[in-house]
Amino acid sequence: MLPEYGRPVHELLDELAELKAGDLPVRGGKVTAYVYDTGRPEIHDAAHRVYAEMLEVNMLDPTAFPSMVALEKQVVGAVADLLGGDGSILGIFTSGGTESIMLAVKAARDHWRAKSAGAGPGEGTGGDRGVPQLVLPVTAHPAFHKAAHYLGVEVVPVPVDPVTFRVSVPAVEAAIGDRTILVVVSAPSYPQGVIDPVAEVAALASSRGVPCHVDACVGGWLLPWLREAGAEIPAFDLSVPGVTSLSCDLHKFGYAPKGASVLLFRDEELRRRAYFASAAWPGYTIINATVQSSRSAGPLGGAWATLQSLGRDGYLELGRTTLEATRRLVEGVAAIPGLRVLGRPESSLVAIAAEPDGGIDVFVLADEARRRGWFLQPQLSYAGIPANIHITVTGVTLLGVDAMLEVIAESAEAARRSGPAVVPDGLPELIASIDLDALDDATFAEMAAAVGIELGGEGPKEMAVVNAVLDALPAEVREAVLVRFLAGIYS
Repeated sequence: MLPEYGRPVHELLDELAELKAGDLPVRGGKVTAYVYDTGRPEIHDAAHRVYAEMLEVNMLDPTAFPSMVALEKQVVGAVADLLGGDGSILGIFTSGGTESIMLAVKAARDHWRAKSAGAGPGEGTGGDRGVPQLVLPVTAHPAFHKAAHYLGVEVVPVPVDPVTFRVSVPAVEAAIGDRTILVVVSAPSYPQGVIDPVAEVAALASSRGVPCHVDACVGGWLLPWLREAGAEIPAFDLSVPGVTSLSCDLHKFGYAPKGASVLLFRDEELRRRAYFASAAWPGYTIINATVQSSRSAGPLGGAWATLQSLGRDGYLELGRTTLEATRRLVEGVAAIPGLRVLGRPESSLVAIAAEPDGGIDVFVLADEARRRGWFLQPQLSYAGIPANIHITVTGVTLLGVDAMLEVIAESAEAARRSGPAVVPDGLPELIASIDLDALDDATFAEMAAAVGIELGGEGPKEMAVVNAVLDALPAEVREAVLVRFLAGIYS
């Protein structure tokens, strides 16, 4: 609520401290998703200070604030240089992986429209060729589905190998058609941390005249340092023939504050297709490089400061510690009865599933770990891939990897003793049969409470039952339930 009179800063900070008391910690490595920690507070402090200096600079108009143009050129240039740039690679600084992906899909769609209609920039609709299509692995990030939803594009999902979890090249070839605007590969895919066969898919796409995007949002600023630290990393970036665009988040393994990603393009025509301009009004000039118009240069300043503060030596050291922590985690999980690592992670993303006869519910394991102060991210089953818990290993993980393994072992044993999450008989079938759009938020919350899921306040702390119910539902029903779940938390 808006107060009648302004409140002093110390009061606001005190209230904020109380509100944050229930948050997961962003430092220390006990939260294995969402946050990225170097273990070096001075690096994060430098980023925060420069972020604040650029906070009120508006990136809407580059002619008004030349400082942000200079910073963006440096940041994009650093990413291009690391990821196969030869001096001709161009890019855009965005707010995150989702926006980078959105712009990559927009650029590809508009390129396809112009090519198929023989039109100039900004013209063409694809003629009568139908709805444009996006070919991607089932392990590709949902941001591509989001982009397709917003941009009127149809998703054509492609299976992955059930053992390696890499996309099937023959299946990609079969999926490409006249309406394909873009083929997507991941480096790595988030769910299992493996790298798709980028060179093979890119060559295939190129032979069909189709652009190929590498989603390196997670791995773009990680894999090169892992390679220098001794890991076997296949070629995945813009040095690979046929790769036409690539996304790389700096707020992940670049360790920058949230709101920092870079989208790279092979050529200038594709980058122009990502832009938006409008002169159909009597107001100020509208030309946007991103989905947003007004946006703070704070994240750009924070990213620039982080890159400059760490430098090549700092990132290489983080690569070494991350590689060692990942190796120890994978070996340690293999020694825990009833658990296994899915695939052979080439990055520092590790998915841990239960052995079929191990008697462990991974959703219960995640709740048990949270009781012990650790957040391990649950992932639902999909397309034949079993439910699992996901761990993102960062620069600080090595300091606590033994403690993490101890917690995983204890939580696995506790999950085995307590048994699987109990889903009320018939509940998944009931949910699948209900028209959720016909329920208001209050009714949905009452229905959830009836099966022990409280949505009020801060939301449920124990998620095993929620995840078990979701896991038993088809994907489209899961999505509808998740929308209602989110609405309930904020009601």
